Amino acid sequence: MGVDGDGRLRATVALAQAMASAPTETESWRAAAQGAREALGGSFAALSVWERECGRLKVLVNAGQRVDGEVEFPEDETYPVHEFPEIAEFLHERWAGGGGPNAWVEVAEPAGRGPGAAPGYGHGRAEALRRRGRGSCVVAPIVLHGRAWGELYVARPRGVPVFEADDADFATVIASVVAAGIAQTERLEEVRRLAFTDPLTGLANRRAVDMRLDEAIGRHRADGVVVSLVVCDLNGLKRVNDTQGHEVGDRLLERFGTILSVCGAKLPGAVAARLGGDEFCLLTVGPTADDVIEAVGELCVRAGELDLGEGVACGIASTGDPIGEVGSARRLFRLADAAQYRAKAARSRGPVVAGRDGAVIRLADGPPPRSGTRRRFRDAPPGGGP
Repeated sequence: MGVDGDGRLRATVALAQAMASAPTETESWRAAAQGAREALGGSFAALSVWERECGRLKVLVNAGQRVDGEVEFPEDETYPVHEFPEIAEFLHERWAGGGGPNAWVEVAEPAGRGPGAAPGYGHGRAEALRRRGRGSCVVAPIVLHGRAWGELYVARPRGVPVFEADDADFATVIASVVAAGIAQTERLEEVRRLAFTDPLTGLANRRAVDMRLDEAIGRHRADGVVVSLVVCDLNGLKRVNDTQGHEVGDRLLERFGTILSVCGAKLPGAVAARLGGDEFCLLTVGPTADDVIEAVGELCVRAGELDLGEGVACGIASTGDPIGEVGSARRLFRLADAAQYRAKAARSRGPVVAGRDGAVIRLADGPPPRSGTRRRFRDAPPGGGP
Protein backbone atom coordinates (compact mmCIF):
# COMPACT_ATOMS: atom_id res chain seq x y z
CA MET A 1 0.00 0.00 0.00
CA GLY A 2 3.02 2.28 0.12
CA VAL A 3 3.61 5.10 -2.33
CA ASP A 4 6.82 5.22 -4.38
CA GLY A 5 9.29 8.13 -4.27
CA ASP A 6 7.83 10.02 -7.23
CA GLY A 7 4.34 9.38 -5.93
CA ARG A 8 5.30 10.73 -2.53
CA LEU A 9 6.68 13.89 -4.07
CA ARG A 10 3.51 14.42 -6.09
CA ALA A 11 1.36 13.69 -3.04
CA THR A 12 3.31 16.19 -0.93
CA VAL A 13 2.93 18.91 -3.56
CA ALA A 14 -0.78 18.11 -3.94
CA LEU A 15 -1.25 18.33 -0.17
CA ALA A 16 0.43 21.73 0.03
CA GLN A 17 -1.61 23.05 -2.90
CA ALA A 18 -4.89 21.74 -1.49
CA MET A 19 -4.30 23.41 1.88
CA ALA A 20 -3.20 26.67 0.23
CA SER A 21 -6.36 26.85 -1.89
CA ALA A 22 -8.81 25.84 0.85
CA PRO A 23 -11.36 28.66 1.25
CA THR A 24 -11.95 28.13 4.98
CA GLU A 25 -10.15 26.81 8.02
CA THR A 26 -12.40 23.75 8.09
CA GLU A 27 -11.67 22.95 4.45
CA SER A 28 -7.96 23.32 5.20
CA TRP A 29 -8.24 20.69 7.95
CA ARG A 30 -10.03 18.35 5.56
CA ALA A 31 -7.39 18.89 2.89
CA ALA A 32 -4.64 18.11 5.43
CA ALA A 33 -6.21 14.84 6.56
CA GLN A 34 -7.19 13.66 3.10
CA GLY A 35 -3.83 14.60 1.60
CA ALA A 36 -1.90 12.83 4.38
CA ARG A 37 -4.04 9.71 4.03
CA GLU A 38 -3.42 9.53 0.29
CA ALA A 39 0.28 10.30 0.59
CA LEU A 40 0.86 7.58 3.19
CA GLY A 41 -1.39 4.99 1.58
CA GLY A 42 -3.77 4.85 4.52
CA SER A 43 -7.48 4.13 4.69
CA PHE A 44 -8.23 6.68 7.42
CA ALA A 45 -6.70 9.89 8.76
CA ALA A 46 -7.48 12.33 11.55
CA LEU A 47 -6.18 15.75 12.46
CA SER A 48 -6.29 16.74 16.14
CA VAL A 49 -5.33 19.86 18.08
CA TRP A 50 -3.88 19.86 21.59
CA GLU A 51 -6.08 22.06 23.77
CA ARG A 52 -3.62 22.82 26.52
CA GLU A 53 -6.07 24.62 28.77
CA CYS A 54 -8.32 21.55 28.80
CA GLY A 55 -5.56 18.91 28.78
CA ARG A 56 -7.00 17.07 25.81
CA LEU A 57 -6.61 16.26 22.14
CA LYS A 58 -9.63 17.47 20.17
CA VAL A 59 -10.31 15.82 16.82
CA LEU A 60 -10.93 18.41 14.12
CA VAL A 61 -11.58 16.13 11.16
CA ASN A 62 -11.84 12.41 10.33
CA ALA A 63 -11.18 11.53 6.70
CA GLY A 64 -11.46 8.27 4.76
CA GLN A 65 -13.08 5.03 5.91
CA ARG A 66 -14.80 5.89 9.17
CA VAL A 67 -16.27 3.39 11.65
CA ASP A 68 -19.38 3.74 13.80
CA GLY A 69 -19.12 6.80 16.00
CA GLU A 70 -16.66 8.64 13.76
CA VAL A 71 -17.99 11.65 11.86
CA GLU A 72 -16.13 13.89 9.47
CA PHE A 73 -16.23 17.03 11.62
CA PRO A 74 -16.92 15.91 15.20
CA GLU A 75 -18.12 18.48 17.69
CA ASP A 76 -16.97 16.72 20.83
CA GLU A 77 -14.54 13.91 20.02
CA THR A 78 -11.76 14.48 22.53
CA TYR A 79 -9.16 12.37 24.32
CA PRO A 80 -7.44 13.21 27.60
CA VAL A 81 -3.75 13.83 26.98
CA HIS A 82 -2.81 11.62 29.92
CA GLU A 83 -4.08 8.66 27.88
CA PHE A 84 -1.69 9.58 25.06
CA PRO A 85 1.07 11.46 26.90
CA GLU A 86 3.67 11.14 24.18
CA ILE A 87 2.36 14.27 22.48
CA ALA A 88 2.98 16.30 25.63
CA GLU A 89 5.71 14.49 27.52
CA PHE A 90 8.00 12.03 25.77
CA LEU A 91 8.38 13.94 22.53
CA HIS A 92 8.81 17.22 24.37
CA GLU A 93 11.72 15.72 26.23
CA ARG A 94 13.24 14.63 22.93
CA TRP A 95 12.92 18.14 21.51
CA ALA A 96 14.44 19.64 24.64
CA GLY A 97 17.35 17.25 24.27
CA GLY A 98 17.99 18.34 20.72
CA GLY A 99 15.96 15.66 18.92
CA GLY A 100 13.30 16.33 16.36
CA PRO A 101 9.53 15.78 16.52
CA ASN A 102 9.64 12.47 14.68
CA ALA A 103 6.59 10.38 13.82
CA TRP A 104 6.20 6.82 15.04
CA VAL A 105 4.29 3.65 14.18
CA GLU A 106 1.83 1.63 16.26
CA VAL A 107 0.43 -1.80 15.37
CA ALA A 108 -2.69 -3.51 16.66
CA GLU A 109 -0.87 -6.82 17.23
CA PRO A 110 2.86 -6.92 17.98
CA ALA A 111 3.21 -10.03 15.84
CA GLY A 112 2.00 -8.09 12.87
CA ARG A 113 4.88 -5.61 13.04
CA GLY A 114 6.99 -5.78 9.95
CA PRO A 115 10.78 -5.96 10.04
CA GLY A 116 12.45 -2.62 10.70
CA ALA A 117 9.29 -0.92 11.89
CA ALA A 118 9.76 2.09 14.14
CA PRO A 119 9.28 1.35 17.84
CA GLY A 120 5.89 2.35 19.15
CA TYR A 121 5.11 4.17 22.35
CA GLY A 122 1.90 2.30 23.22
CA HIS A 123 -0.26 4.29 25.63
CA GLY A 124 -3.57 2.85 24.41
CA ARG A 125 -3.19 3.35 20.70
CA ALA A 126 -2.86 -0.39 19.96
CA GLU A 127 -6.10 -1.04 21.81
CA ALA A 128 -7.79 1.77 19.91
CA LEU A 129 -6.65 0.21 16.63
CA ARG A 130 -8.08 -3.18 17.61
CA ARG A 131 -11.36 -1.63 18.72
CA ARG A 132 -11.80 0.05 15.34
CA GLY A 133 -10.67 -2.92 13.27
CA ARG A 134 -7.48 -1.29 12.06
CA GLY A 135 -4.08 -2.91 11.77
CA SER A 136 -1.56 -0.12 12.17
CA CYS A 137 -1.18 3.64 12.36
CA VAL A 138 1.49 6.28 12.05
CA VAL A 139 1.31 9.28 14.36
CA ALA A 140 3.10 12.52 13.51
CA PRO A 141 3.30 15.50 15.87
CA ILE A 142 2.45 18.84 14.29
CA VAL A 143 4.75 21.60 15.52
CA LEU A 144 3.77 25.24 15.09
CA HIS A 145 5.89 28.18 16.26
CA GLY A 146 8.18 25.78 18.11
CA ARG A 147 5.41 24.17 20.15
CA ALA A 148 3.36 21.00 19.79
CA TRP A 149 0.12 22.11 18.09
CA GLY A 150 -1.46 18.68 17.72
CA GLU A 151 -1.06 15.50 15.75
CA LEU A 152 -1.69 13.85 12.43
CA TYR A 153 -2.91 10.24 12.61
CA VAL A 154 -3.08 7.91 9.60
CA ALA A 155 -4.25 4.29 9.83
CA ARG A 156 -4.40 1.20 7.65
CA PRO A 157 -6.92 -1.64 7.94
CA ARG A 158 -6.13 -5.15 9.07
CA GLY A 159 -4.92 -7.56 6.45
CA VAL A 160 -2.58 -5.16 4.65
CA PRO A 161 1.11 -4.40 5.28
CA VAL A 162 1.64 -2.33 8.41
CA PHE A 163 3.44 0.97 8.39
CA GLU A 164 7.25 0.78 8.45
CA ALA A 165 10.07 3.02 9.61
CA ASP A 166 10.30 4.82 6.26
CA ASP A 167 6.58 5.59 6.49
CA ALA A 168 7.21 7.24 9.84
CA ASP A 169 10.03 9.30 8.30
CA PHE A 170 7.75 10.39 5.47
CA ALA A 171 4.93 11.16 7.91
CA THR A 172 7.32 13.56 9.67
CA VAL A 173 7.76 15.41 6.37
CA ILE A 174 4.01 15.41 5.75
CA ALA A 175 3.41 16.83 9.24
CA SER A 176 5.79 19.68 8.47
CA VAL A 177 3.85 20.50 5.30
CA VAL A 178 0.59 20.39 7.24
CA ALA A 179 2.06 22.68 9.91
CA ALA A 180 3.03 25.21 7.24
CA GLY A 181 -0.48 25.02 5.79
CA ILE A 182 -2.08 25.52 9.21
CA ALA A 183 0.16 28.53 9.87
CA GLN A 184 -0.91 30.08 6.57
CA THR A 185 -4.57 29.36 7.28
CA GLU A 186 -4.31 30.95 10.72
CA ARG A 187 -2.76 34.07 9.21
CA LEU A 188 -5.55 34.29 6.64
CA GLU A 189 -8.19 33.76 9.31
CA GLU A 190 -6.66 36.56 11.33
CA VAL A 191 -6.71 38.83 8.28
CA ARG A 192 -10.36 37.94 7.68
CA ARG A 193 -11.17 38.53 11.33
CA LEU A 194 -9.54 41.96 11.26
CA ALA A 195 -11.28 42.82 8.00
CA PHE A 196 -14.71 42.21 9.56
CA THR A 197 -14.09 43.30 13.17
CA ASP A 198 -14.09 46.69 14.85
CA PRO A 199 -10.70 46.87 16.60
CA LEU A 200 -11.90 48.95 19.57
CA THR A 201 -15.01 47.03 20.65
CA GLY A 202 -14.41 43.61 19.11
CA LEU A 203 -17.86 43.78 17.49
CA ALA A 204 -18.49 43.25 13.80
CA ASN A 205 -17.80 46.26 11.56
CA ARG A 206 -19.75 47.94 8.74
CA ARG A 207 -18.26 45.64 6.12
CA ALA A 208 -19.48 42.57 8.01
CA VAL A 209 -22.96 44.06 8.46
CA ASP A 210 -23.27 44.92 4.77
CA MET A 211 -22.37 41.36 3.81
CA ARG A 212 -24.68 39.73 6.38
CA LEU A 213 -27.56 42.08 5.60
CA ASP A 214 -27.37 41.40 1.86
CA GLU A 215 -27.56 37.66 2.62
CA ALA A 216 -30.44 38.20 5.04
CA ILE A 217 -32.49 40.23 2.56
CA GLY A 218 -31.94 37.46 0.02
CA ARG A 219 -33.40 34.96 2.50
CA HIS A 220 -36.29 37.28 3.24
CA ARG A 221 -37.16 37.59 -0.45
CA ALA A 222 -36.79 33.84 -0.97
CA ASP A 223 -38.72 32.44 2.01
CA GLY A 224 -40.13 35.35 3.98
CA VAL A 225 -37.82 35.10 6.99
CA VAL A 226 -38.10 38.11 9.29
CA VAL A 227 -35.09 40.45 9.10
CA SER A 228 -34.71 43.27 11.60
CA LEU A 229 -32.14 46.04 11.74
CA VAL A 230 -31.50 48.24 14.78
CA VAL A 231 -29.45 51.42 14.36
CA CYS A 232 -28.13 52.99 17.56
CA ASP A 233 -26.58 56.41 18.10
CA LEU A 234 -24.71 56.71 21.39
CA ASN A 235 -25.59 60.04 22.99
CA GLY A 236 -23.00 62.23 24.67
CA LEU A 237 -19.82 60.79 23.17
CA LYS A 238 -18.63 64.16 21.85
CA ARG A 239 -19.09 65.75 25.26
CA VAL A 240 -17.11 62.96 26.93
CA ASN A 241 -14.32 63.27 24.35
CA ASP A 242 -14.19 67.07 24.72
CA THR A 243 -14.29 67.19 28.51
CA GLN A 244 -12.60 63.95 29.62
CA GLY A 245 -10.51 62.93 26.63
CA HIS A 246 -10.74 60.32 23.91
CA GLU A 247 -9.42 57.56 26.15
CA VAL A 248 -12.48 57.95 28.36
CA GLY A 249 -14.65 58.20 25.24
CA ASP A 250 -13.20 54.93 24.00
CA ARG A 251 -14.09 53.34 27.32
CA LEU A 252 -17.69 54.51 26.86
CA LEU A 253 -17.76 52.95 23.40
CA GLU A 254 -16.38 49.69 24.74
CA ARG A 255 -18.89 49.57 27.60
CA PHE A 256 -21.81 50.23 25.29
CA GLY A 257 -20.50 47.63 22.87
CA THR A 258 -20.57 45.10 25.70
CA ILE A 259 -24.16 45.97 26.58
CA LEU A 260 -25.16 45.70 22.92
CA SER A 261 -23.55 42.27 22.71
CA VAL A 262 -25.26 41.06 25.90
CA CYS A 263 -28.71 42.28 24.86
CA GLY A 264 -28.23 40.99 21.32
CA ALA A 265 -27.37 37.54 22.69
CA LYS A 266 -31.03 37.19 23.71
CA LEU A 267 -31.91 37.13 20.00
CA PRO A 268 -30.63 33.90 18.37
CA GLY A 269 -28.08 34.56 15.66
CA ALA A 270 -27.99 38.33 16.19
CA VAL A 271 -24.95 40.25 14.90
CA ALA A 272 -23.84 43.22 16.99
CA ALA A 273 -21.70 45.77 15.17
CA ARG A 274 -20.11 49.18 15.41
CA LEU A 275 -20.69 51.10 12.20
CA GLY A 276 -18.19 53.81 13.11
CA GLY A 277 -17.90 56.75 15.47
CA ASP A 278 -20.84 56.68 17.88
CA GLU A 279 -23.03 54.51 15.64
CA PHE A 280 -23.82 50.87 16.34
CA CYS A 281 -26.30 48.38 14.98
CA LEU A 282 -27.89 45.01 15.65
CA LEU A 283 -28.96 42.66 12.84
CA THR A 284 -31.30 39.72 13.44
CA VAL A 285 -32.64 37.06 11.12
CA GLY A 286 -35.54 35.00 12.42
CA PRO A 287 -36.68 36.60 15.71
CA THR A 288 -39.99 38.44 15.57
CA ALA A 289 -40.20 42.21 15.55
CA ASP A 290 -41.70 42.11 19.06
CA ASP A 291 -38.75 40.08 20.37
CA VAL A 292 -36.34 42.59 18.87
CA ILE A 293 -38.24 45.53 20.35
CA GLU A 294 -38.16 43.91 23.79
CA ALA A 295 -34.38 43.31 23.64
CA VAL A 296 -33.70 46.84 22.38
CA GLY A 297 -35.90 48.28 25.09
CA GLU A 298 -33.62 46.65 27.65
CA LEU A 299 -30.61 47.97 25.73
CA CYS A 300 -31.95 51.52 26.03
CA VAL A 301 -32.51 51.12 29.78
CA ARG A 302 -29.05 49.73 30.41
CA ALA A 303 -27.38 52.37 28.23
CA GLY A 304 -29.15 55.06 30.22
CA GLU A 305 -27.63 53.65 33.41
CA LEU A 306 -24.03 54.04 32.23
CA ASP A 307 -22.01 56.49 34.31
CA LEU A 308 -20.64 58.02 31.13
CA GLY A 309 -22.70 59.22 28.20
CA GLU A 310 -26.31 60.24 27.93
CA GLY A 311 -28.12 57.10 26.87
CA VAL A 312 -28.74 55.91 23.32
CA ALA A 313 -31.14 56.66 20.48
CA CYS A 314 -32.35 53.47 18.79
CA GLY A 315 -34.34 52.99 15.61
CA ILE A 316 -35.75 49.65 14.45
CA ALA A 317 -36.87 48.55 11.01
CA SER A 318 -38.23 45.02 10.66
CA THR A 319 -39.76 43.15 7.77
CA GLY A 320 -42.15 41.76 10.39
CA ASP A 321 -43.81 45.17 10.54
CA PRO A 322 -45.86 47.02 7.86
CA ILE A 323 -43.00 48.92 6.24
CA GLY A 324 -43.72 48.09 2.62
CA GLU A 325 -41.58 46.07 0.25
CA VAL A 326 -37.96 45.62 1.28
CA GLY A 327 -36.09 44.68 -1.86
CA SER A 328 -32.62 45.68 -0.73
CA ALA A 329 -30.42 46.13 2.30
CA ARG A 330 -30.30 49.84 1.46
CA ARG A 331 -34.03 50.16 2.00
CA LEU A 332 -33.94 48.56 5.47
CA PHE A 333 -30.96 50.70 6.48
CA ARG A 334 -32.77 53.83 5.35
CA LEU A 335 -35.83 53.00 7.46
CA ALA A 336 -33.77 52.11 10.55
CA ASP A 337 -31.80 55.35 10.11
CA ALA A 338 -34.99 57.38 9.92
CA ALA A 339 -36.36 55.68 13.05
CA GLN A 340 -33.12 56.40 14.89
CA TYR A 341 -33.26 60.03 13.78
CA ARG A 342 -36.81 60.28 15.18
CA ALA A 343 -35.67 58.72 18.48
CA LYS A 344 -32.80 61.16 18.79
CA ALA A 345 -34.84 64.22 17.89
CA ALA A 346 -37.53 63.27 20.41
CA ARG A 347 -34.98 62.30 23.08
CA SER A 348 -36.86 59.03 23.34
CA ARG A 349 -35.85 56.72 26.16
CA GLY A 350 -37.00 53.70 24.17
CA PRO A 351 -36.68 52.60 20.55
CA VAL A 352 -38.66 54.14 17.71
CA VAL A 353 -39.99 51.50 15.32
CA ALA A 354 -40.57 52.04 11.61
CA GLY A 355 -44.07 50.88 10.74
CA ARG A 356 -45.31 51.64 14.25
CA ASP A 357 -44.43 55.33 14.08
CA GLY A 358 -46.24 56.82 11.14
CA ALA A 359 -43.70 59.58 10.61
CA VAL A 360 -40.73 57.29 10.06
CA ILE A 361 -41.64 55.98 6.62
CA ARG A 362 -42.59 59.49 5.43
CA LEU A 363 -39.25 60.72 6.75
CA ALA A 364 -37.33 57.91 5.06
CA ASP A 365 -39.09 58.45 1.75
CA GLY A 366 -38.98 62.24 1.86
CA PRO A 367 -36.61 64.58 0.04
CA PRO A 368 -32.89 64.48 0.87
CA PRO A 369 -31.77 66.48 3.93
CA ARG A 370 -30.53 70.02 3.69
CA SER A 371 -26.79 70.39 3.43
CA GLY A 372 -25.09 70.58 6.82
CA THR A 373 -27.80 68.77 8.79
CA ARG A 374 -26.90 65.62 10.66
CA ARG A 375 -29.77 63.72 9.14
CA ARG A 376 -28.68 61.40 6.38
CA PHE A 377 -30.05 58.04 5.36
CA ARG A 378 -27.20 56.02 4.04
CA ASP A 379 -26.67 55.42 0.36
CA ALA A 380 -30.28 55.86 -0.61
CA PRO A 381 -31.44 58.00 -3.54
CA PRO A 382 -34.20 60.61 -3.14
CA GLY A 383 -37.58 58.94 -2.99
CA GLY A 384 -36.31 55.91 -1.05
CA GLY A 385 -36.52 53.23 -3.72
CA PRO A 386 -36.89 49.65 -2.50
